[in-house]
Amino acid sequence: MAEFTAAVVGAGTMGSGIAQKIAQEGVPVTIVDVTQEQVDSGYKKIKDMLDQGVKRGVFTQKYVDETLGRVNLATDYSAIKDVDFVVEAVFEDLKVKQDVMKKLDAICKPETILGSNTSSLYVRDIAKATNRPEKVLGTHYFFHPAKNRLLEIIAHDGTTDETIQIAKKFADLTGKTAIFVKDSPGFAVNRFFVPWLTEGVKIYEEGIANKATIDKAAEEAFQIGMGPFALMNATGIPIALHSAESFERELSPFYKAPQTLVDKVEEGNLWDVEDGDVDRTKFDEVAHRLLATSIGAAAKLVDEGGATVEDINRGAIVGLKWRLGPFQLANEFGVENVYKWTQEMAAARLGFPEVKMLKDQAASKKPFEFRYVDYDKVGDKVTITINRPEAMNALNYVVVGQLRKAFDKAEADPAVKTIVFKGAGKAFVAGADLKFFVENVNNGTLDNIVDFTRDGHKLFRDIETSSKLTIAVLDGLSLGGGSELALSAQAIVATDKGTFGFPESGLGIFPGYGGMLRFNKQVGKEIAKYFVLTGKTVGAKEANDLGIITKYTAPTEVDEAIGQLEAAGENDKYHDRETPATYQQIVIAFSDENIEKTLKGESVDGVDDAFIQKVAKTISHKSPHSVKVIPAIIDKQTNMTIDEGIDYELSQLKPMFADPEAKIGLEASVGGYRPDFSAAGK
Repeated sequence: MAEFTAAVVGAGTMGSGIAQKIAQEGVPVTIVDVTQEQVDSGYKKIKDMLDQGVKRGVFTQKYVDETLGRVNLATDYSAIKDVDFVVEAVFEDLKVKQDVMKKLDAICKPETILGSNTSSLYVRDIAKATNRPEKVLGTHYFFHPAKNRLLEIIAHDGTTDETIQIAKKFADLTGKTAIFVKDSPGFAVNRFFVPWLTEGVKIYEEGIANKATIDKAAEEAFQIGMGPFALMNATGIPIALHSAESFERELSPFYKAPQTLVDKVEEGNLWDVEDGDVDRTKFDEVAHRLLATSIGAAAKLVDEGGATVEDINRGAIVGLKWRLGPFQLANEFGVENVYKWTQEMAAARLGFPEVKMLKDQAASKKPFEFRYVDYDKVGDKVTITINRPEAMNALNYVVVGQLRKAFDKAEADPAVKTIVFKGAGKAFVAGADLKFFVENVNNGTLDNIVDFTRDGHKLFRDIETSSKLTIAVLDGLSLGGGSELALSAQAIVATDKGTFGFPESGLGIFPGYGGMLRFNKQVGKEIAKYFVLTGKTVGAKEANDLGIITKYTAPTEVDEAIGQLEAAGENDKYHDRETPATYQQIVIAFSDENIEKTLKGESVDGVDDAFIQKVAKTISHKSPHSVKVIPAIIDKQTNMTIDEGIDYELSQLKPMFADPEAKIGLEASVGGYRPDFSAAGK
């Protein structure tokens, strides 16, 4: 497949930000606007933001230069006639957007997909301006598009499945977390977010609480950093008014903008968010109304088939930075309680949405369950996607259970020959959910950890020994259990975005899903000890040099690489291989004869002293108990079969998690601070 190319029409804040993100992810992009001055201004916005990143140590100058090298500027639409994907990001006016789409339709090749960054217009109305409505969809980015990872992909009734799949691939290639929404008012996020904002104003208008109280109550109930008034000040008060007016026209009188909001926009100044003391006695009433409004609006969207509960949750978490999505909040406060609050709102307010799915869930007296694993069968191939990008696809009981069900379904289907594992978003799988470990360590219920790990081992071993070809697509970060899942597949397809990593030595534990075992079987125990003890990230290119990767390819050519593996058939990942010369220092330093010297920072014949000192310093910050146990386990497993090695690993779990250093390391990681292993008192 040729290099994927993109264009953005409109060089304003949103357009330049969209182009920046596309270029940062390695995709060439052309910015088009009316004048050279406009496109130069857009380019300057990109350069200024990237330069700020260099000053803060986020980016290297080389990275910035490479990113800017992918940005092209044009004032003539003919410059983008051959691109694969265009995002229109001009002024939010139907006539203006239709004019742009008409030009693009006339100039771009027939295969080009046309996306509109509309936030409030019907995509179907924009698509009417073209002779290719089936290749038009909404691509709604969130501010700032170079930083906010959310992308709403909006299909109108005429958008084909093929177009949606290309848009999904475009989102993946450009580092976006996509949610899929039907062409309806507010799409997904604004449908529940705008009423949340305006309900805050309504509560204030009714004299129930001042703005300071409403904001603080919202912050605590929703576990967020800013309440509705502070957020409107930050994002633009007129935007809330414009959306509310649209919702009133399209949906019901319930969404009508409060007069206080209308007046505030006419005044043209910001809300005074410090308008008095915070009255905590009003918190429950404020919270209940905000919860009923936002969850009720979200539930109505699900009833309409406009979006899934998972995508709505994801939109709130990724796009709005909420800690929990609407339906997770419903679980937290109790679905029956939330439904009761919605009915109180419905009785008092004309046009409050009917919420059948919320009513049914409340009647079941059970919390909402969420799907985190997607199953897609095409021909004789099944793709299983861990779709929890808001948590970097971390493994917990629910995810592992759903992964097991999906794998068993594919395994039992005689028509399936290949099973592909992917992760949604920027990560493949970022390890296990550490909160589960912390909870069980603190409760002394270590058998729960052993059972969870045993179930995972069984699943991973079944993936490894399947009669079908199992392939992991490593197109993003993997850590701990995620790296171990990839290593359990019979083959790995990786791009330059893929990484392995074993951070467990810094957590006071060891990789418990067979990572040490399988790494050892492929690259030898010395290299395995080096990477597991240091926690050093292994990039896909480095892993390819070590023979761990079966196919190393460009992001646009993953499907072709999978096809080549399918054609080749069975793959022996444990084949004999030569250790690259660049790793000889590691082999010597971590040999049985020298590992103790290396850990102490002492000189080792044949190894550069600077390397020894660097490695020793890195490992000195790890858990001393982990540093002692990990090499011993790797040594034991070296002459064991995979199954014997798994059994031995499981036998070491309880003593590992019972050690005080495990509690220290895990709690520090969850809490976001550096562990002090000396506190273990050894």
